[in-house]
Order: sequence, then structure tokens, then C-alpha cells
Amino acid sequence: MERFKSFFKTSLIGGIVVMLPAAILIFVFKWLFGWVTDIIQPLTDLILMRSHIKEIAADALVLTIIVIGCFIIGVVVKTKVGRFVHENLENRILKIAPGYGTIKEIVMQLIGKKFPFSSVALVRIFENDTLVTAFITDSHPDGSYTIFAPTAPNPTSGFIYHVKGEYVHHVDVPIEEAMRSVITCGAGSKSLIKAYNAGYERDKT
Repeated sequence: MERFKSFFKTSLIGGIVVMLPAAILIFVFKWLFGWVTDIIQPLTDLILMRSHIKEIAADALVLTIIVIGCFIIGVVVKTKVGRFVHENLENRILKIAPGYGTIKEIVMQLIGKKFPFSSVALVRIFENDTLVTAFITDSHPDGSYTIFAPTAPNPTSGFIYHVKGEYVHHVDVPIEEAMRSVITCGAGSKSLIKAYNAGYERDKT
């Protein structure tokens, strides 16, 4: 009887472990799809009024138009006139809007723009076993480093520390990947820890 209970329990937990991530992923995609379609609903309704296509096809058409529009705007902004118009629009109007600067920085980080950091490190800022995800911003002749430790989920804010080199552990992880782990409040940090452990084992040998 105990063996059957153990088998039933482990099988049930195993099934939950397999199904739960898939169910959460489906839920997230469903929520995201609903959120996007709610935003574009006015345009979808306009297309439905002027044609006889199904609503999902109208949604797809609107999204296609938006993607093409973004591409065209991106091409125009690369020109001298487009860059001039964009800079003036941003400096005179958009920067006045509350939170615009923060949102812009987050978007630029999410799409993989360049960062003012040289590399990623796990740092013992308290000189104990606590590790903090950080980015090296400068190195000094005495072997110490200046690092930036961002706060989650907004990596545009954080703290600057000047740390002895012995407490800075370089990890071979792309800056974009580390930044995304900050934005997701630590989710996806496995690669950071794996790189840290690999470096630790290498240093021992």
C-alpha cells in the first residue's frame, strides 16, 4: 500500500511538473494575445466594417500593418531629415512626458542595444557569501573595480560600488542576458551561476 501511495504521489507530482510550465506558457500567450487585440480593437473594428473577413484575420492584418509601419518609420529615422524630426520631437515633447526616459531605457535594453558596461560579474559586495549580479563599469590600477548593481525589475536604477578585485568574480555571460535576468527579477540566472561555478572550479585547478 505504501509503495502504491509513493508511486501515485511521485507520478502525480511528475505530471504536474511537466504540465504546469506548459499551462502557464499557454496562459501567458493567451493573456498577451488578448492584451494586444484589445489595444488594436478600434483598427480591427474599422477593417471589419469595410470588409467581410473574420475577426482573427483582421487582427492579423492590423498587426502586419503595424509591423510594416514600424519598419518604414525605422527607415525614415535613419535619414538625415527623419533623424532631425525625431530628435526635435523627443527633446521638445516626449521627454516632458512622465516616465518616458525610463521606458525608453528599458525598451533599448530589452531589444539588445549596447550598454555602457565592459562585462558581467557576480560580486561579494558585503565581503561574505552573498553574490550580487553586477556590471563592471571601470577598473583601477590597484586591482579594484567600480561596479553597477542594478535593481529589479528596473535595471536603469541601482547602486555604484567600488570593490576590491578579490570580491569580483567575472562570469562569461553576455551583458544582454544578464540584463534580462535583472528585468525578470532573477529568472534565468542559471547561466550566471553556471558560469560562476565553472570559473571557481577553473581557479582551483
